[in-house]
Amino acid sequence: MTATPLTLADEDATRALARRLADALAPGDLLILEGPLGAGKTLLAGALVHALGVPEEEPVQSPTFALVHEYEGRLTVLHADLYRLGTPEEVAELGFDERREQGATAIVEWGLRFDEELRPDVVVALAITGDLSRSAMLTARSTRGNALVAHVLSATAHDIAPGHE
Repeated sequence: MTATPLTLADEDATRALARRLADALAPGDLLILEGPLGAGKTLLAGALVHALGVPEEEPVQSPTFALVHEYEGRLTVLHADLYRLGTPEEVAELGFDERREQGATAIVEWGLRFDEELRPDVVVALAITGDLSRSAMLTARSTRGNALVAHVLSATAHDIAPGHE
């Protein structure tokens, strides 16, 4: 599990990261988004959903109270927020395993404490580094995750820069 730091200068850089990830996402992939309030988890999730072909007019909001929102684009996307869940059994009741087997891709906010149940491909840990700037630490958690991180790192976009540990 190698962690790869990236510097995101602004919200456009976060959207560029989302596009790079979306380019490589496949049915069954699962990403966990972590970070403090205001770090950009929902911004990144929304940018991913739109980069996967869901129309820009369709709002993507944090599913804090609904727990899971579903979107149809190039892939079926499950956007979840597990902040309010307390036990692995509650996570199991959401049916991520079954939905992934059926081809759904999942973007899960606040899911790291349930990583054994979720079995993520990549964990994206966001941190606030300035008013608009963020850092993103990408950690591959599977062979598939290694391919996703490698794809992101092949980016030549100037707004996504390798960071420093």
